[in-house]
Amino acid sequence: MFNNLIESSSHAQELKRRGSFLLFTTATYVVLFVITGVVSIYAYDARLEVQQTEIELLTFVPDPPPEAAPEVIRNTIRPTSTSDTQPTRSERTVLIDSVSNPNNVPDEPGVRASDVPPARPDSIISNRNADPPTPVFTGNRGSSGGTGNTPVVDLPDVPPPPAPKPPPVVPKTIRMSKVLNSQAILLPKPRYPSIAIQTKVQGTVSVQVLIDEEGRVVSAKAVSGHPLLIPEAQKAAMLARFSPTVISDQPVKVSGVITYNFVMQ
Repeated sequence: MFNNLIESSSHAQELKRRGSFLLFTTATYVVLFVITGVVSIYAYDARLEVQQTEIELLTFVPDPPPEAAPEVIRNTIRPTSTSDTQPTRSERTVLIDSVSNPNNVPDEPGVRASDVPPARPDSIISNRNADPPTPVFTGNRGSSGGTGNTPVVDLPDVPPPPAPKPPPVVPKTIRMSKVLNSQAILLPKPRYPSIAIQTKVQGTVSVQVLIDEEGRVVSAKAVSGHPLLIPEAQKAAMLARFSPTVISDQPVKVSGVITYNFVMQ
């Protein structure tokens, strides 16, 4: 029994020692965790300050660069020589109009001048930029104090005057749709044929007549009426006279109809 008591006391001391070690270890870990947390908080705050500084630097707007001076247009036209390769016409690799032409504004204006000089009216597409040699004037035109080497300027020819308007076309023959009896200045009456009197034939005869520029009847042809009355009607129509018809100061022929009424008394 005494032995059991001794073992129980030793066991209790062992448990007490282990409990103290566990408590000390736990406290040590707690302290380490607290220290680690505090250090992490300070480190995070310092990092936030660094990030805030970086953001302020990113929002800084630098000053605009100084404006570049405009580039001077270089003349890339090769001087013409006296060899056999002299161009006879102005040649350009690209046909570009002059920038001073207000009637032809470029679609995409740029800040850099083109290496190709402006095209002339006689320029053609070629693999080089060249102009024909300017002829030397050796005459006496120009000012008296000149050197005589002024290039000849080709002035455009004076346009010819507009052609006169052609006169209005006047038809040679005017066709009248109304009866011409009232317009005649002389209209003889036809003779009543004796055979028509014997057979008691009467009625109206229409005669188509053609009147010349002087008002005389040059042709007469009946278009309706009794056959016994037509010959005398045509003879009377040939003797009729009319005033000349004038259109645009030009006398014209007239075609119309004369009617004769044959009535027995």
